[in-house]
Amino acid sequence: MAGCAARVPPGSEARLSLATFLLGASVLALPLLTRAGLQGRTGLALYVAGLNALLLLLYRPPRYQIAVRACFLGFVFGCGVLLSFSQSSWNHFGWYVCSLALFHYSEYLVTAVNNPKSLSLDSFLLNHSLEYTVAALSSWVEFTLENIFWPELKQITWLSATGLVMVVFGECLRKAAMFTAGSNFNHVVQNEKSDTHTLVTSGVYAWFRHPSYVGWFYWSIGTQVMLCNPICGVVYALTVWRFFRDRTEEEEISLIHFFGEEYLEYKKRVPTGLPFIKGVKVEL
Repeated sequence: MAGCAARVPPGSEARLSLATFLLGASVLALPLLTRAGLQGRTGLALYVAGLNALLLLLYRPPRYQIAVRACFLGFVFGCGVLLSFSQSSWNHFGWYVCSLALFHYSEYLVTAVNNPKSLSLDSFLLNHSLEYTVAALSSWVEFTLENIFWPELKQITWLSATGLVMVVFGECLRKAAMFTAGSNFNHVVQNEKSDTHTLVTSGVYAWFRHPSYVGWFYWSIGTQVMLCNPICGVVYALTVWRFFRDRTEEEEISLIHFFGEEYLEYKKRVPTGLPFIKGVKVEL
């Protein structure tokens, strides 16, 4: 899939994805159609069919593959906004849907702007892993069941607002880390040092050694706090902690190999930022 994105003219991926994301988000206008007499489900079906037909008409592979993903995420974001303002027990789920769509789209957009050489369709992180997909589906199932049997549990606004703050903080920190690292940031842990690879210690990297992981850590837990999911909240916290513990150690082995004493000195000065995770142990 990396090869698909590479055949698109350099620099155009960001503009293409942004235009189609906004096109998908135009689902926000759907209530206007329903007021005009069109049935909600009928209007939605016609809207989705029309969007796909338009994308097929305007774009050919590989641009279509980018466009359809960005448009889908824009559509999901728009649906999340509509759900957020609905007078139902699902409005906090709408917050979650918006957060999820923005996270995946912004991963691609920031990579396209910041490090286009590493850009691919995988930069959307939609196919991150089987475990990630199962975790997301589990949180949806828990929310749905608890919303049916204990709807009052899903209306703890202060708790959902706390989760929203965690999500916004995590998202902003991760994107700040991506921008600060520039071309040094990659979604895949690198085992070989490139000619342009430098050790970044400024900006948010002066606060934490792994600010992108810190951001994702609090973002993922925040989504479950936002949904008031007690089971997935605990499971997510334990799972992502273990994931980032292993990921941090794996990455730091490469960084010590790349930068040697320079990284070891940086490691002494700056914490990982992740609770109870110190990184790889170095035998002196």
